[in-house]
Amino acid sequence: MTTHTNDHTNIKEVTYGNVYVMTHSFFSDVVKIGCTPSDPNEYANTLSAKTPGEYKVVFSLQCANPCKVKKQIRDYLNAKEYVNEFYQVPVEVAENLLKRETLRIPILSKN
Repeated sequence: MTTHTNDHTNIKEVTYGNVYVMTHSFFSDVVKIGCTPSDPNEYANTLSAKTPGEYKVVFSLQCANPCKVKKQIRDYLNAKEYVNEFYQVPVEVAENLLKRETLRIPILSKN
């Protein structure tokens, strides 16, 4: 049995991809943290097309095992969880956590 995330990805399937922080136009003080094997901006556009308001990627990193990074960040932010994948933390806090956690997991070369 595999573990599913609320994103469109499966943790065991994403070896390389992107971990991201998104904001939503209706919630100025809440961020969404997730992972995707595809371009996070394209994923934000897909989400925006399905809901009122707009999602915007404010930070993303390409790395190995992006869903493991996301899971670790969620563990850190568990007490700050707003609803599902949304957290009531400043964008800068989420960005710094992602940077710190990806130092533990190799980031893909942009070459």
